Amino acid sequence: MENFRKVRTSEEEMPLPFPDLPPDVVEMKVKEGSKIRNLMNFAMAQMELKGRRQIVFSGCGRAVTKTITCVEIMKRKLGGLHQVTKVRYKTVLEVWENQDPPPDGPAQNLTVHKNVPSICILLSRDPLDPNQMGYQPPEPRHEVGEDTSGSSAKGLKRPLPPPHEELLPKKLQVQVSDSPRGSGTTSGQLD
Repeated sequence: MENFRKVRTSEEEMPLPFPDLPPDVVEMKVKEGSKIRNLMNFAMAQMELKGRRQIVFSGCGRAVTKTITCVEIMKRKLGGLHQVTKVRYKTVLEVWENQDPPPDGPAQNLTVHKNVPSICILLSRDPLDPNQMGYQPPEPRHEVGEDTSGSSAKGLKRPLPPPHEELLPKKLQVQVSDSPRGSGTTSGQLD
């Protein structure tokens, strides 16, 4: 493959796996190189300013984790969103061109069909069927975007202990005593 160069990549177009979606539903197609800030600005504007009731995030391959990140940010910022997640495989076609073609023939192309994981996540302000596979109810209101623990550090669910408290439980503390010969002996419990 060292003589080949990728010249084109195309994804198989698949319909969204959610029945009964409105025809004007916004689908956020997340790509590997997409900027989360740009995706979130557009998606938040659609949900807050334009009053959309549902939005779909989709991504495949290396963009799956970025897709999930966008959804989690959206749920935390808006709160009260129902979620349905569908995982499937998508076919991606890659066309590779031979950089060192035979002198007496045309350039050779190689087409590779890859099955890559894909994810589609529907977020809805309206209740969804809780019996369908992949359903997640909205998070309780007190967990969404609020810090109820009194911690000032962002993202921590519980406060850090004050610096003067011991971090190890009493059973794990090890004491070292000096012996007359100069070698240290260790005693303590480690259970």
